[in-house]
Amino acid sequence: KIDKDIKQNLTIVLKDLNSLVEFSVSQLNILDNIQTILASQINIEQNKIIKIFTVATVAMMPPTLIGTVYGMNFKFMPELELHYAYPIVLGVMVISIILPLVVFKKKGWL
Repeated sequence: KIDKDIKQNLTIVLKDLNSLVEFSVSQLNILDNIQTILASQINIEQNKIIKIFTVATVAMMPPTLIGTVYGMNFKFMPELELHYAYPIVLGVMVISIILPLVVFKKKGWL
């Protein structure tokens, strides 16, 4: 038979253990929430970086295409005979860079 004092002490220890288990579960939930918040913050930062890369890609795509076309070795390119063809093409390239940047700025993406 268990002595009454021992039984009372074991009951107190059992209650303490149950409290510790509940506290541990609570702390694990808090850690899980912190991990979720941290992952969300990292995701937001990565999205900002990807957005910048996307804007840069979209802005540089038209000038790259224009430069690629004029870099081909075709014999018949009548616009090459124009006196102002080079400055016009450079102007179109600059406009094709600035225009998407202005649109993205107006939409609040930059």
